[in-house]
Amino acid sequence: MDDYEETRPLLVNDELTDEDRSEQDSYLDKVKNGKLYMATFAAVLGPLSFGFVLGYSSPAIPQLRKIQDPRLQLSTEEASWFGSVVTIGAALGGLLGGWVVERIGRKLSLMFCAVPFICGFTVIIAAESHWMLYVGRVFTGLASGVTSLVVPLYISETAHERVRGTMGSCVQLMVVTGIMGAYITGLFLDWQWLAITSSIPPTLMLVCMCFMPETPRFLLCRGKKREAEEALRFLRGPDAPAEWECARIEEAYKNEEQSFSLADLKDPGVFKPLGIGIMMMLLQQMTGINAIMFYAETIFEQAHFESSDVATVIVAATQVVFTAIAAIIMDKAGRKALLILSGVTMCVSEAVFGVYFKLTVKHNNSSLMSVLTDAQGSLAEQPPTDLAWLAVGSMGLFIAGFALGWGPTPWLVMSEIFPTRVRGLGSALCVLTNWTCAFIVTKTFQNLMDAITSAGTFWMFSGLCALSVIFTAIFVPETKGKTLEEIQARFKGTHQH
Repeated sequence: MDDYEETRPLLVNDELTDEDRSEQDSYLDKVKNGKLYMATFAAVLGPLSFGFVLGYSSPAIPQLRKIQDPRLQLSTEEASWFGSVVTIGAALGGLLGGWVVERIGRKLSLMFCAVPFICGFTVIIAAESHWMLYVGRVFTGLASGVTSLVVPLYISETAHERVRGTMGSCVQLMVVTGIMGAYITGLFLDWQWLAITSSIPPTLMLVCMCFMPETPRFLLCRGKKREAEEALRFLRGPDAPAEWECARIEEAYKNEEQSFSLADLKDPGVFKPLGIGIMMMLLQQMTGINAIMFYAETIFEQAHFESSDVATVIVAATQVVFTAIAAIIMDKAGRKALLILSGVTMCVSEAVFGVYFKLTVKHNNSSLMSVLTDAQGSLAEQPPTDLAWLAVGSMGLFIAGFALGWGPTPWLVMSEIFPTRVRGLGSALCVLTNWTCAFIVTKTFQNLMDAITSAGTFWMFSGLCALSVIFTAIFVPETKGKTLEEIQARFKGTHQH
């Protein structure tokens, strides 16, 4: 089989021949995207649900801190766990998702996700103790972890190369839309009604996914060629010859090992994408996005905003707008350009943040909690308003930068780079890395601020953003306009030159 692989031009070169390219273009010209958009919409109701899970704690915690019922009232430490226990559930969900997605397929995995979402919110609504609140959050976290793995895979395996970047970026767009939805709903509803509202998107996903097809690539892996062609006919419309695309996917799949073994880790077609995927997830969390979001309300208070909860809605809206821009331009600008622009923007804005803290926070008391609980004591006699606006400006710039590149792109690239046989495992390791890092950054952020000061912490994050730019420039492949088979061939082909 190796001899055959080396004779195929696609596997030696990551570009198609002109003849193949024109054949591909004429096929794509006949494609109608309406049903693909429907399938993508049904799938991204999962990330919308997951956004509501992430956003739920922000409006719910202040209410649960003040609630009269002593069985449910949360202390500072308990509130911290209520917020962060979701990431533990999500890390477990990533591992579970990697197994489930290969056993029962992408479509059924997505439908299965709806169950722990709905169960988790039901447990929170009916909670009579702290433990019921935690269990509900773990359930919703578990569902979020499975969703964050399955949805990018489902979209990348159903979308064609002309729209895959935009469709894939809708995952992060719907996450930030869900966060904003939870913030806005939390302005008007109490924590129980907010939980009821949050269970609507997963219920809708369960219903909508009943009418959507399984991905053609998964069906071909299972030897179901007729069903794969039917799925392609549904997704590409009546005018496109689905048999042609089906044959192309099948040919690439025949030239691949059918099952994964540990020896495959020596194959550059496996270890290179695995290394890139894991590093991108690590770097995404090391940008400090959670730290900035955690500190957002305090910064707005220092800038004399009357209502910090409305300010958090503004922050979420900024994320939505710039993630939408990224989705629109992803297939034109390319993944690398947006990642580099995003990394540079975050690097500069966090360096400015560090300067802001250096100028405003006294050397002898630089802990975040002291700033949160005793603003007058730890700030140099209330920073001048212009300095507070410097903080708001650099935070806005950071969030815009993150949303343009490092927010959506790692999830998109994760869904594109793995060969079929390791797609479940590779994605599971990436999701596990992401959520584990999210938990570590969130839980150790306070200790970091105490150890190396606020300014030092943000300068460290700035340095890590600079590292992300270098990593992107050297290692991350440009996947714009390439089929999944071409992307995987590029990794295999690089060692043959």
